[in-house]
Amino acid sequence: MRGEARAAVRNNAEWCDALCRSHGLPGGTFGARVWTHPVRTPPYYPDAVTLDPDATADEVLAGVDRSAPGCSVKDSFGTLDLTPYGFRPLFTASWLHRPAGPPQPGPVGARWREVRTPGELAAWERAWNGGAPAGLFRPALLADPATTVLAGHDPDGGGVMAGAVVSEAAGVLGVSNLFGPAGSRTGCLAALADRRPELPVVGYEHGEDLADALHHGFTAVGPLRIWAAP
Repeated sequence: MRGEARAAVRNNAEWCDALCRSHGLPGGTFGARVWTHPVRTPPYYPDAVTLDPDATADEVLAGVDRSAPGCSVKDSFGTLDLTPYGFRPLFTASWLHRPAGPPQPGPVGARWREVRTPGELAAWERAWNGGAPAGLFRPALLADPATTVLAGHDPDGGGVMAGAVVSEAAGVLGVSNLFGPAGSRTGCLAALADRRPELPVVGYEHGEDLADALHHGFTAVGPLRIWAAP
């Protein structure tokens, strides 16, 4: 397995752990081959992330709470079969890696800057969630030195029109929760190149978002699968 994929996996697990801690939950457990969380994690976030392709189903499921509905597992290397345990595959995706450096020039769009206050974060989340509050991104994230929330502001009206969460871990910048109009990925990458030009960028995507990422200089470096239980 390529080192780029392992860096993306570890970065993502660190971000999942940070998101859980921002909700006042305990930190998860980083084992040799899997990260697990002992209680149900916030919506859209897994209860376990495999860190090694040789992780077994028993290792994964021993560290999660299966008594409540909604348990999910990020099978980071697409090597598990959790069907016998009542899980079903939710979707597959590809890990992505992009070398350090600015993107190709694109059309002028949003003006990107860091979210620094709870009020700015609330406005960012409403834009991310189609105008409604979600309660997923908590102010505690703003105090996490490894997490940066970026907002792309409308150059005419100043409101949030795009955004992303950036997690620095495993020697890379992980981009997640990217949203906005066409061209937002270019703006996000330019903002990252301004702030940490020496670090590669990773993440994962599927469908049209995967095609867009590949168009912006990312390379697919490995598969992943999300499993969910009723």
